[in-house]
Amino acid sequence: MTTKKIAVLRGDYIGPEIMTAGLAVLAAACTGKFAYQIQDLPFGGQAIDAVGDPLPAETIHSCQNADAVLLSAIGGPKWDQAKKRPEAGLLQIRNELQLFANIRPTRVDPILAQNSPVKEAVIQGTNFVIVRELTSGIYFGQPRKQTATAALDTSTYTKQEIERILRLGFKMSEHRQKHVTIIDKANVLATSKLWRQVTQQVQADFPTVKVDFSYVDAASMKLISQPTFFDVIITANLFGDILSDEASVLTGSLGTIPSMSAGNNGPNLYEPIHGSAPDIAGKGIADPLAMIQSIEMMLRESFHENQIADQIAVAVRQTIKAGIVTPDLGGHATTKEVTAKIIENLKG
Repeated sequence: MTTKKIAVLRGDYIGPEIMTAGLAVLAAACTGKFAYQIQDLPFGGQAIDAVGDPLPAETIHSCQNADAVLLSAIGGPKWDQAKKRPEAGLLQIRNELQLFANIRPTRVDPILAQNSPVKEAVIQGTNFVIVRELTSGIYFGQPRKQTATAALDTSTYTKQEIERILRLGFKMSEHRQKHVTIIDKANVLATSKLWRQVTQQVQADFPTVKVDFSYVDAASMKLISQPTFFDVIITANLFGDILSDEASVLTGSLGTIPSMSAGNNGPNLYEPIHGSAPDIAGKGIADPLAMIQSIEMMLRESFHENQIADQIAVAVRQTIKAGIVTPDLGGHATTKEVTAKIIENLKG
């Protein structure tokens, strides 16, 4: 049995709390079935406090040589005035690991549908994934500058950058409902027009996949009014950032949603989508489900340990069904109690 290396970035505020929970579930699920080695590495605010840099060189090197990277929530008010904020480390590690795609599933569990602000009749059956381009677009374009009276941000995309994210999303759709939606602003933006041109070229290699296009404003409304329409959404960095956060509202809590960032080579990075929640840090009530489900996702996508991942998924669902959930889901359980129940279900 080959021992896999997992780089662990524990994060800030509630980050270490939920990472501890996730690793406890991983250990319980993998005993005697899957061999792995954890390497704790400084990152984010924790690394700023230790060495003055959110992403030290040793962390970059170790992550590059790992088989997968687990990241918890980072940042918070403690570092708002830092010369280099924790979030800068997040952008940098994506670049260092060449993670050009962020994959965020949105699935509404029937048991938790009542927690959604959207009517149950509208969201029942919602199950889609947003594939967001992660390393280009307006967040990275040059030039960018700001003066007292004006500011400039540049949005650029190359054909190669668009094609690689499209192919990843199209391949994913072949194992789902074979339906891709490209979200853009092609009536205004030249970059979006290029996205459509490249899509038409790539589409020819996936004849069984249905493709439609939607302007981002129309899509943002449809995500709320008709979320079951979508299967695989592929979109640019800025639009994906906004729409994936909007989509998370459908589930009723940010605390349940995992994500994966992927590239062509090297390890994938797995993380919950929520923030570091400074207001509840140390209270023992942080929801560990997104972290645990990020680990489930890691087992599937990086290690192809589907049986172990399925066991975790069943244990999580049994825990939710039993009402052992944290306050964000309407329950009264602590982080430790939720974790303990999931482990109990795994053993049972």
